[in-house]
Amino acid sequence: MVVRLQNTIRDYAWGSRTALPALLGVEPDGKPQAELWMGAHESAPSVLPNGDTLYDVVSADPAAVLGEETAERFDGRFPFLAKLLAAGQPLSIQAHPSRDQAIDGYARDEADGIPRNAADRNYKDAWPKPEILIALEPFDALVGFRPLERTVALLDALAPTGFTELTNQLRDGKLRQAFTDFMSTDRDTIRPLVGALGEAVARYTGDAFALERETLAKLCADFPDDPGVLAALLLNRVRLERFDAVYLPAGNVHAYLHGLGFEVMANSDNVLRGGLTSKHVDVPELVSVVDFEPLEDPVLTATDAGFYETGCEYFAVQRVDLAGAERAVDGVGPRIIACVDGAVEVLGQESAESLSAGQSGFAAGPEGPCILRGSGTAFVVSAR
Repeated sequence: MVVRLQNTIRDYAWGSRTALPALLGVEPDGKPQAELWMGAHESAPSVLPNGDTLYDVVSADPAAVLGEETAERFDGRFPFLAKLLAAGQPLSIQAHPSRDQAIDGYARDEADGIPRNAADRNYKDAWPKPEILIALEPFDALVGFRPLERTVALLDALAPTGFTELTNQLRDGKLRQAFTDFMSTDRDTIRPLVGALGEAVARYTGDAFALERETLAKLCADFPDDPGVLAALLLNRVRLERFDAVYLPAGNVHAYLHGLGFEVMANSDNVLRGGLTSKHVDVPELVSVVDFEPLEDPVLTATDAGFYETGCEYFAVQRVDLAGAERAVDGVGPRIIACVDGAVEVLGQESAESLSAGQSGFAAGPEGPCILRGSGTAFVVSAR
């Protein structure tokens, strides 16, 4: 059976006030609307037409909802979480743990007696959080460490006062040390460095680092004493065009800057932050999970069949573009079908749901293939 989901919008301060209302075709309420969650995470589960939450239904009978194979693979937990993400302001500099790191960190937080909803708790659950972000409009982000020679070239071009030590560390390949030093520096020491960087960015008139100049100017103005501004110097600055994507496995340091996207992740809320935020920051814990291997090209595009090939064991994502045609889509385990443009009808074995932009449907694991038809675009997320 295919059913429509009722989903929760999270009002985080960095959210856009207009992007999600525009997609949903409703009037803005003046408040930030950051994320619309689709799935069975316990903190904001989707609601089924009968009023039950997807989390409660999965917990009561995992095999019936997920399918026996998926329920066994993921210990009865819904494997993924999908979101519409609308960033009006930069998100924090952050990374997510691997499975082993999440299990260990969760056990430590439990042993220390930190409440699971506490603001200073690092690990909300024992799951990793690999994720993919697919742009629905031009989307700006910082993703993974830039190759060191290019970061040295950026610093040489900007020539900010007080950055000689950092530049020399990078020339010597000491990325981990440079990142850790920056993120661990107190705000009084950081403030003049951010000021010097802002002045250097204002002087820069070249074209080679135009996107970096744009971002650093904003960050220096908005976060004058935040070490995350300096960490941003080390990361790839990317601008995704519609339906371009970035895949963020465990340890990838990143910060979304601005735009509307469709995001899928393992069903976890584990975030380790280092800067550009008023939320809890734990630099040693962040550094302990970071992958310091530079990332040459962060941008991922779909195959001709619409699949985003990540190799992630928790989810698979396919984009289906319809133009009055009909498409059969399969998938392992439970599926969420999210319409992001136009109108899409989802036909299951015994029922059908019509979805407009911003709405999503759910097909349980035993449902079998679904048929999509209409004149819009939908993402189909499955458990692979």
